Amino acid sequence: MLFSANPFPGYQAELIWLRAEYNGHWYYWDKNKLEGWLCPALFKYFSEPPNRIYCKAESLYF
Repeated sequence: MLFSANPFPGYQAELIWLRAEYNGHWYYWDKNKLEGWLCPALFKYFSEPPNRIYCKAESLYF
């Protein structure tokens, strides 16, 4: 999984911050009308929860 607070070439999903809850944060994926909760491990990668997270999944096998 590749992810960034900024858009990058080939990103597949844009997650939009909704709210904080239980030390984690809820994000919304508008394209698929889905919500997901990201646990406090988010802070291992970001000092503050970004308003948007851009991500791309890649296969481990080539």
